[in-house]
Parts: sequence; C-alpha cells; structure tokens
Amino acid sequence: MRFTLRQLEIFVAVAQTGSASRAAERLALSQSATSTALAELERAYSQVLFDRVGKSLRLNDTGQWLLPRATQILDRAHELEESLSAHTAVGPLRLGASLTIGNYLATLFVADFLQRHPESRVQLAVHNSTAVVASVARFELDLGLVEGDLQHPDVVAEPWLRDELVVFAAPSHPLVGQGSLTRDQVLAQDWILREPGSGTRGTVEHAFGEDRQRLKVRLELEHTEAIKRAVEAGLGLGCISRLALRDAFRRGSLVPLQVRNLDLGRAFYLVRHRHKYISGGLASLIEHIRASTAGATSTDDIHLSPVP
Repeated sequence: MRFTLRQLEIFVAVAQTGSASRAAERLALSQSATSTALAELERAYSQVLFDRVGKSLRLNDTGQWLLPRATQILDRAHELEESLSAHTAVGPLRLGASLTIGNYLATLFVADFLQRHPESRVQLAVHNSTAVVASVARFELDLGLVEGDLQHPDVVAEPWLRDELVVFAAPSHPLVGQGSLTRDQVLAQDWILREPGSGTRGTVEHAFGEDRQRLKVRLELEHTEAIKRAVEAGLGLGCISRLALRDAFRRGSLVPLQVRNLDLGRAFYLVRHRHKYISGGLASLIEHIRASTAGATSTDDIHLSPVP
C-alpha cells in the first residue's frame, strides 16, 4: 500500500480548508510536514489532486473522485480505533442543525442520546440550513438537521418532521383582532425576517411566491429570539416556526395572525453526504432521532417544557 492514513487525513483537511497552512493548523502539524505529505501522496500515484490557484488549493477532477473515498476510509479507521479503545462502536459524531432545530429540538435529542451512550461524544454545530448542507457536502459534518428541502448534488435529504411557520405581531399591532387577513394587508406592513439562506426565509418567500418582491423587510436577523424581541417592540410583523412561539403565545406577549391563502407548512430533513460511510455510532444517532419522534406527525406533537 503506497498511502498512509495520515496522508489521507492531510488530503481531506486540505480539501476542506483550501490551503496547506489551514490544514496544518487543524491537524496541529507544521506547514512543511503537511505540504510534504500531500506531495508524497501525489507522487506515489503520479496524480495531481489539486489545482494551484495563487496560495489556495482547489480539488481537480481526480481530487473530487478521491475525497468521498478517502473520507470513508478515515471514518472506518476512526470507528475501529474507538471500538478498540473503548470497546464500543459509538465514536465522536459531528452533528449540524439549523437554528430553529438546534435551539429547540436538537439539544434534547443529543442530551438523551448521550445519557443512553455515556461513552460517546457529539459535536453540535448550529448554523442556517444552507451552511449546514454545505458542511455536510464537504464532509465536515456527519449528519445535518435542516429546514426545507435544500438541493445539493452530493447530499441525500430524508424527510423527518412536518413544521409550520406562523405570521405574528405584537398585541398592540393594528392588524391584531381583525380576523382573517389578506395578503395585501400583511404585505403593506414592515417585516422582521430571518436572513437569506435560512430555511425559514426560504419558506416565507416560497409561500408568497411572486408577491415576495413586495415584502417590506425592515430588519433581517439570524436568531429567532432576536426576531421575537423586535416584533414585541413593535418594529413589524414576523414569521418563524410555531415551535419557537409556543411560550410567547401562551404568555400573550406575541399574537398569531391568520393570513388567507398562505401555506406556511414545511418539512424538517435529515441530510447526509451520499457517499458518507454510516458508522455504528452514526446509525445509532439516526435511529435515536427517528425513534424520539416516531409518534409525532409534526412539531406540534413534540412536548417541550414551558419557559416562564
């Protein structure tokens, strides 16, 4: 065998970071050692794996072919190492979640999973859905939980749960108490929305269709709690998951608005790279997530402890 696991590890790190120096920092190696190992791998097979563009390294066709295969080999090696060290098939897992799922659901599933598998380790990264899918496509995450069906040629998306967004306002807003509203009525108002690239923003724009150009977006925020505070302050209407609004509706600090002919339903998805090796630990985590919500047809069926 003319390659080593260390060479494959360095190759994958360079592919994900785009430079030998950043890969060296990630792996706690010197830049010269990283560059030498990569050059030895290319020389052993008389193959060039990257296009050199200035100081950056970009995968060429051969490198693109090798990346998923090298990642699978490394995943299997890590699983074997964990099994030999701890006598278990559950190794370190890298989970990514969109902000809505990460803030309201993922931590519950991860906490329960860790209690059932005390020897395991989970890294949970919370970003918007587009960023999570991109990280899965680069093999930086083992599994992603995202809002909306975001298409990517290297990623497989499996439907998981149904969810619903809700248009809402402060109790003092003039539209509160007017019953069922038209699109024109709500489009005439200022809006506080999630940033472009988030699953929530994509669902809102898809629901409004061609009318999305008429949305008067006064403020864009990355976090649902910030949107709730801005709407409470009277800055405009909001639209986020009903999951994130349960306590505010119960307290009366925010009020749902009914808008006619506006479908705000969506799905949550489990996403993984189509060439990702499913280790024993990853299979256990996927099974645990599905089992935890097996009786739920939507997020409305999931019990969350009220927040005062």
